[in-house]
Amino acid sequence: MKIKDVISHLELLAPRYYAEDFDNTGLLTGDKSDDLKGILVTLDCLENVVEEAIENNCNLIVSFHPIIFSGLKHLQPNDYVRKAVVKAIKNDIAIYATHTALDVAKGGVSYRMAHEMELENLHTLVPKSQLIKKLVTYVPVDKIELVKEALFNAGAGQLGNYSECSFTQNGTGTFKGNKNSNPQLGEKLITQTVEENALSVTFLPHLEAQIMQALTHSHPYEEVSYEITTLENTYQNIGMGVVGQLKEELSVEDFLKKTKSVFKTGVVRSSLSRKRNIKKVALLGGSGAFAIKNALQSRADAYITADLKYHDFFQGQDILLCDVGHYESEQFTKNILHEYLTEKFSNFAVLCAKARTNPVNYY
Repeated sequence: MKIKDVISHLELLAPRYYAEDFDNTGLLTGDKSDDLKGILVTLDCLENVVEEAIENNCNLIVSFHPIIFSGLKHLQPNDYVRKAVVKAIKNDIAIYATHTALDVAKGGVSYRMAHEMELENLHTLVPKSQLIKKLVTYVPVDKIELVKEALFNAGAGQLGNYSECSFTQNGTGTFKGNKNSNPQLGEKLITQTVEENALSVTFLPHLEAQIMQALTHSHPYEEVSYEITTLENTYQNIGMGVVGQLKEELSVEDFLKKTKSVFKTGVVRSSLSRKRNIKKVALLGGSGAFAIKNALQSRADAYITADLKYHDFFQGQDILLCDVGHYESEQFTKNILHEYLTEKFSNFAVLCAKARTNPVNYY
């Protein structure tokens, strides 16, 4: 087993294609071709986490936050970032970070928060738009099923809970190959008329390379005609945050008690909301002030997130804003990664880091 095998599965769970542009996800240190010895999962990769990996003979650390976020001009171990990186490099430990790729994945950070709060009827708070792509190609009628099957196997035609979605329209195609052509139908220098189907399928952009490979390998023509466009539709399975409903309506006081207990936080900073009872709840792990407007638009009664500033709370008159702390909002990330990797690699020990990495104390 190689480290790259684990990375392949991590990028199925949280494709790096959808990470935010400012982010630094992926393999930060180490060689993906190294043999895998063990995996340590953590929220933050600090020096004490690297030491724990060494003690447990783990040469891959899977971290939510990237320890290297911006450029390093030197590797002198004189701050917490460089200390962790230098120790990892010296001990041949690979560090892989998921961060916003896991933030936007369905079942990712915010969805796990909702699971811990026992919410139902979940959907994404800020779904991505202008993401879905549409492929249209033109296929001889007798080859249409062959091409469709190849595209479906490559990941095209997936729409939410449905697969193998496509549309075909019958028509007539014409072509004439020059003297250098090698037509699979008809002869060069002679115009051919062929009954064709226009085949349309949608796909997600991180699959484009493999879908195009499937198209060209399965299509009977020497030169394949196709169009790719980006649709305006939003896509519910990729985006930030989540909205759901409590099984039973709670008073504000009971809701705050539940929130404090679930997130094991020293304090919940909340707004002076006019709400008396809470039923519909929005959540977003990490710094979520930017999505207050989305929580309001969703008609949520409460919004659980972190890193709210003083003036953010003025927006919390018609919604109960709850700041549970950055670490606290993202703490269940370790559970997501641990459970996923344990299922995929049952023959390897996948450990959750015990080292403390929360830099905030409560008194």
